[in-house]
Amino acid sequence: MDKFNYLNQPDNSFIDGLYEQYKQDSQLVDESWRKFFEGFEFCQTSFKTDAGESFVVPNEFKVINLINGYRTRGHLFTKTNPVRTRRQYLPTLDIENFSLSSEDLAKTYQAGKELGIGNAKLSEIISHLQKTYCQSIGVEYFYIRHPEIVEWFKAKMEADCNTPRFSKDEKKEILKKLAEGVLFEKFIHKKFPGQKSFSLEGVESLIPALETVIQHGAELGIEDFVIGMAHRGRLNVLGNIMHKPFTQIFSEFEGKEYEDEDLLGDVKYHLGYSNDITTQSGKKARLTLAPNPSHLETVDPVVEGIARAKIDHIYNNDNGKVAPVLVHGDASISGQGIIYELIQMSELEGYKTGGTIHIVVNNQIGFTTNYLDGRSSVYCTDVAKTIQSPIFHVNADDVEAVVYTVKLAMEFRAKFRKDIFIDLLGYRKYGHNESDEPRFTQPILYKIIEQHPDPLEIYLNKPEDEAFADSNEISQIKSAINNKLEEGFEEAKTIVKGDIMPFLGDRWTGMRKATPGDFLHSPTTAISEETFMAIGRKLTTLPEGKTFFRKIVKMQEDRRNMLETGKLDWAMGELMAYGSLLSEGRPVRISGQDCQRGTFSHRHAALTVEDSEEKYFPLEHISGDQGRFNIYNSLLSEYGVLGFDYGYAFTTPQGLTVWEAQFGDFSNGAQIVIDQYLSSAEDKWKVMNGLVLLLPHGFEGQGPEHSSARLERFLSLCGHHNIIIVNCTTPANFFHVLRRQLYWHFRKPLVVFTPKSLLRHPRCVSSVSDFTNGGFSEVIDDAKADPAKVDRLVFCSGKVWYDIIEEREKLQRDNVAVVRVEQLYPLPVNQLNDVIRKYSGAKHYEWVQEEPVNMGAWKSILINFNTVKLHHVARPASGSPATGSSRLHKIQQKLIVEKALGKCTCEHANGSCRLHCAEHEFQIV
Repeated sequence: MDKFNYLNQPDNSFIDGLYEQYKQDSQLVDESWRKFFEGFEFCQTSFKTDAGESFVVPNEFKVINLINGYRTRGHLFTKTNPVRTRRQYLPTLDIENFSLSSEDLAKTYQAGKELGIGNAKLSEIISHLQKTYCQSIGVEYFYIRHPEIVEWFKAKMEADCNTPRFSKDEKKEILKKLAEGVLFEKFIHKKFPGQKSFSLEGVESLIPALETVIQHGAELGIEDFVIGMAHRGRLNVLGNIMHKPFTQIFSEFEGKEYEDEDLLGDVKYHLGYSNDITTQSGKKARLTLAPNPSHLETVDPVVEGIARAKIDHIYNNDNGKVAPVLVHGDASISGQGIIYELIQMSELEGYKTGGTIHIVVNNQIGFTTNYLDGRSSVYCTDVAKTIQSPIFHVNADDVEAVVYTVKLAMEFRAKFRKDIFIDLLGYRKYGHNESDEPRFTQPILYKIIEQHPDPLEIYLNKPEDEAFADSNEISQIKSAINNKLEEGFEEAKTIVKGDIMPFLGDRWTGMRKATPGDFLHSPTTAISEETFMAIGRKLTTLPEGKTFFRKIVKMQEDRRNMLETGKLDWAMGELMAYGSLLSEGRPVRISGQDCQRGTFSHRHAALTVEDSEEKYFPLEHISGDQGRFNIYNSLLSEYGVLGFDYGYAFTTPQGLTVWEAQFGDFSNGAQIVIDQYLSSAEDKWKVMNGLVLLLPHGFEGQGPEHSSARLERFLSLCGHHNIIIVNCTTPANFFHVLRRQLYWHFRKPLVVFTPKSLLRHPRCVSSVSDFTNGGFSEVIDDAKADPAKVDRLVFCSGKVWYDIIEEREKLQRDNVAVVRVEQLYPLPVNQLNDVIRKYSGAKHYEWVQEEPVNMGAWKSILINFNTVKLHHVARPASGSPATGSSRLHKIQQKLIVEKALGKCTCEHANGSCRLHCAEHEFQIV
């Protein structure tokens, strides 16, 4: 180790001891150390301890402390804010704070070697440090616990003072991109005054920044860039980075009707886009900008999921070929909790993408909220320190510093495959949007901004000796850009109707839009008995030479016995669905909290080898040419993980992507993804998605939080055949509905309300023939009912069917038929009508549900089915889904079942029935 590196270690006891020996007798130390210490002799400071003892601290140590002071705190004293004076931080980096004085400035110190400048005067060392750490670029990295990373940054930045050095040609390329960004915004304001565009003005250097990400990233081997960003500057990025035709962008300002009459569309600054480009050096690159809602940062996990799917299925697990790029706002990155979820996912096996480039468009304001009111941390990017990510703070007016920093960030990502953050400090020229008045709330700031030149003007206003382009070249660049914008504007006038360009279209070849007729009957999804048994044997076989926990061995024996007896439970039905799809070469990915074992210890898709951490996945051993199988226990997150898996499903329509909630009601932690993507994306953005949600649901006395998966909320989102809602009651039907996802020639999100107690219910089994014949049954008729005897027809969904059937057998009520509605949306109206015609003697029609009447499926059924007049049997309306009392739960459940079978007292002539429980003054409505 170089001797000066010893001075830079947290524990200096080794060198302190050597120095004490040297002072006692210089011959006691090695000659190289003796020469090292001799360099200290002319610059020492004497101190006294509280006990009056004297000791000496060489000034070399103090200079080392000064150097480390700049490395750790230099970012606090930079010139990175273009429109505000920086806050004052104490102590400063003045030399007096390091026990040095002006008399030391002319002295020469070996500590200069630490910076790579050799022996140097203190004044030269300070100058070097000021240029490196306190100009237009501030950097935070010294807290990183990996010495290799710290040393890499020191070497990269300190060798050339962290200062951009571009050739004239490179500067001209930077100028072109900056001019594109600036002139685009000016053009928009001229042609569409007062219209919302969420201008990038104040941080236009984002355009050369993103261009550098792509150009330099491609040189480093990246072939695919997946970008996520909010509305601020999005149109500029679409036109100048994604190369979406200006014709279409300008046409969207007119708000024209869409060519596709079924398309509702979205505002122009939410739309996604995909494009293939060729870089300046001739490399091919795929660009994808994900569509996003107004909910800031929601797109982030979606982008990560898209990127991971590309890594898994296109680039053979090489995360060096794909780069996620996220553009944040300063208020949202510090205020939105999804950021914390996102970065905690960044290095997990099931979610890592090889490092994300985070760029913050820092307007220093959130809508109208001052940055001091928007966070407690010093920087908006402080959350990045959670995962030891390096952070750059750059003056957005200094475009060369921006480009230099982006290049450094791309090189870091290529070497270490970790996230990195770039905070572009700029401003927002207008209000939140172009018609908003910012002077209501920030009058002082906006007086400064009003007088502040744009970054293009600043870049061109260089001293003559730094000029890189003459006035003719500059005029030609500006004219070319403006002419292209004008051509697009004129051509946009010829467009009669709008359209939304395809997003990730190359991944959706062969898929088509669904029609109402597609939902009348399900396709055949059965597999042959030979195939079924072969897959079953693979799933129930343990590998030789490995020892497993005795209960795992017993479970596998029980599952093999199910195959032999021909009665499969829920877990086997589910695993057979995955195994059959894998055997057909289709990939399957499952993720969620505890999903490998299953919340209720039923799935056991991963078997842990005894006394080890090794896991065996039976579904990885179906056949030699099977599809890829992955199942990941997620971090304790719903929002981030569901967003990720939704993005993953965007890119893998040929595979099955499944997200499972630990309990169904926990899905409301991801409500933004459900509302803004899952249920509405096809209508807004003309995109399909086949993600499957598994939501454990059922009233079993577990209390308000573990009973309902909020079926009513999902049904309230249904319309225009946008999503599929099912509540299966048999293992075979669950098997078929999972397979149906990939047998349709289109994709829809599938929400499955999965059982809990039925996982081990003795009646909840399916025969082998149920798997080897037919397909998914939207409605399951009552196999034991005699139509000639039936006068009461009960419709229900889910677990309550088993309760009603058991009670019917006890009461021997052969006048009641109980029909299961397995698919709640799209509601199979034709099949329900067939059932009603079959039981033509029925006089009473009931909808029975476990949920309170203001929840569950009742309201949806009432709206979508009117062939007969249905009466409802349900718990009374309440704010909470279920009782916390197990005794009260049993009473309620008993009353529901009895009422469903007609065992009740009629109190009203109109047939509305109530059954009272006097002890609890409880009623079933």
